Amino acid sequence: MIALSLAEIAEVVGGQTYDIPDPSVQVTGQVVRDSREVEPGSLFVAFAGEHVDGHDFAAAVVEAGAVAVLASRPVGVPAVVVDDVQRALGALARHVVQKLGATLVALTGSAGKTSTKDLIAQVLRHKAPTVYTPGSLNNEIGLPLTALSATEETRFLVLEMGARGIGHIRYLSELTPPQIGLVINVGTAHIGEFGGREQIAQAKGELVEALPSEADGGVAILNADDPLVRAMATRTKAKVIFFGESGEADVRAENVRLTDRGQPAFRLHTPSGASDVTMRLYGEHHVSNALAAAAVAHELGMSANEIATALSEAGSLSRWRMEVTERPDGVTIVNDAYNANPESMRAALRALAAMGKASQAQGGRTWAVLGKMAELGDEALAEHDAVGRLAVRLNVGKLVAVGGREASWLQLGAYNEGSWGEESVHVSDAQAAVDLLRSELRPGDVVLVKASRSVGLERVAQALLPGAAEGEVSAR
Repeated sequence: MIALSLAEIAEVVGGQTYDIPDPSVQVTGQVVRDSREVEPGSLFVAFAGEHVDGHDFAAAVVEAGAVAVLASRPVGVPAVVVDDVQRALGALARHVVQKLGATLVALTGSAGKTSTKDLIAQVLRHKAPTVYTPGSLNNEIGLPLTALSATEETRFLVLEMGARGIGHIRYLSELTPPQIGLVINVGTAHIGEFGGREQIAQAKGELVEALPSEADGGVAILNADDPLVRAMATRTKAKVIFFGESGEADVRAENVRLTDRGQPAFRLHTPSGASDVTMRLYGEHHVSNALAAAAVAHELGMSANEIATALSEAGSLSRWRMEVTERPDGVTIVNDAYNANPESMRAALRALAAMGKASQAQGGRTWAVLGKMAELGDEALAEHDAVGRLAVRLNVGKLVAVGGREASWLQLGAYNEGSWGEESVHVSDAQAAVDLLRSELRPGDVVLVKASRSVGLERVAQALLPGAAEGEVSAR
């Protein structure tokens, strides 16, 4: 974080200082909520959670080098005490962002937010120091903590914004007001909470409504291939840039194809020129993510050649997103188990099918180890059934549906589509899936593992990696 005195912090958050002999002492380290991340000069934010109360660690974090604690009650060590720690954290983030003068890029969408954010960050780092959301810390706590990690050298701040209801993105945009706002897509993730895609679009569009006008430098970057996103152009006074494969898009892709390894390649077109891209990531769905990143980079002054070079070099910065590991015995494990919704599940299956073409020619098989997609409400049965059917249509060799009711719907969809023999199976849990795979995998096989985060299927992928113990799968 940029250096701030405890007196300034107390004024910004509307707090009272306790046990602080010298309010001019500065916070020069990171603002953290995990006591294990404290370093000399840190500010520790004490949240009272359901199972752990951060206030209980106050003495330990100060001993470890924290300058003070942001708390909701006096804790016997230097502290700034406020009524609401979460809102105080947000107020501090807004203050720091305003002082920084960095260009703030915010993005949201139903699927692909984290992968797109990682691409934007890697491209912009070619131009200037960039800070970005780690992993998927995109809520009212993770977002301000990311903003507060910026320093005086930071020129670009890339923030992922998630939403579970109307008003969430509006609130996040007030904490960290963006100059550039990107909406990737509107899908069915969390549709059970929102009630429908139109409500999801309403929530995601709050980002473009929060942007400055075009005259004040605001830019809305919208997916031309998604009608609900394209319609958001009427909800903003910012300059509008479209990306997509549509010929009408300002930033678009032509000649899209997949390499023998399932990695996308295409001709990138921007208003400043065109250049060829061959990505290191897997799956055609990354083309849209790359175009979104290219549109941001173009607006920030990068040439088509610079963008194409950066996209071709970019990898995955966040774990368990199409994380590909090739074992010494020729088996390939694709760990995409961080989360799942119908759109990302379909994209992952298509990527698996593309990756498996080369292996199938050598006798290898494709395996889809799939579990529950959460928060789909009344659409859950139909969506799980559709994913099971798609696995068959894509000629995935083996479907292993893991878990309870929703997994049975996956397997039933595959059965009804024509998977009648041993091509699909329903197993009870991660351990059963691992036992099956360990006994049947052979050289050349490609295994995709994917489900919603709550299922914890990353344990399956980890148990199959080189060096993993042959015993039981670890509990979550």
